[in-house]
Amino acid sequence: MAEALVTGMLKSHLAFPDNISVTDISLTRLEHFQKTFQVHVGSDNAKEVKSADIIVLCVKPQVMDIVLSEIKEQVSQKHLMISVAAGYPLARIQRHAGKHISLIRAMPNTPAVIQEGVTALAGSSEISPDHLRLAQSIFESIGKVVMVEESLMDAVTGLSGSGPAYIYMVIEALTDGGVLLGLPRTVASVLAAQTVLGAARMVLESGEHPAVLKDRVTSPGGTTIAGLQRLETGKLRATLMEAVKAATARSSELGQ
Repeated sequence: MAEALVTGMLKSHLAFPDNISVTDISLTRLEHFQKTFQVHVGSDNAKEVKSADIIVLCVKPQVMDIVLSEIKEQVSQKHLMISVAAGYPLARIQRHAGKHISLIRAMPNTPAVIQEGVTALAGSSEISPDHLRLAQSIFESIGKVVMVEESLMDAVTGLSGSGPAYIYMVIEALTDGGVLLGLPRTVASVLAAQTVLGAARMVLESGEHPAVLKDRVTSPGGTTIAGLQRLETGKLRATLMEAVKAATARSSELGQ
């Protein structure tokens, strides 16, 4: 996700290589960032934080406590701190900081790597309008942005965070259906993936309810209604809803 953000900010000219510093425990990763993006790199978190205005914590929740303890003394009220650690609440970051700072919790998803992600943001009570707009602009460089209450972040994780995996399975299944009926796999894969992409863009760009768009494809006694009837028999909609529910519950468990 750090690489996706750096790519997005540079492509959108929101930032330039001299404005960005990346730290990592892996020398290989640091070499990659320096060679690919010409950004500043280092391994001393506290040093980099001291000279920064915005801190983006692109780390696993399991190591957040360690990272926050390393930078605690360098964090001040001037900083905007953004966390993408799943299940790690803002209150816990605030306790580590030991002072009131501007905090944003972000939940992007993996299509961010091609600047087609969607990110939900939740801000702390101390967040200023300027810091909120800045956080939005950062994540708009990798896709769309929505604002939610922090209490809904687990639901965001269950829907859009885990959602790409559900859609990959749908694309795989549609492809297999085409192969079953004689289409070459390469052809079936393109047909399935582009169909999903096109349908998604229709929803976003038309502003129409998905049910309205579905009905436009569905003629009386036609092929589409025959397929939809089979999907209803297989409880596709209920199964997808249960998948979001299960992933949300797991996200909540991991955040305890």
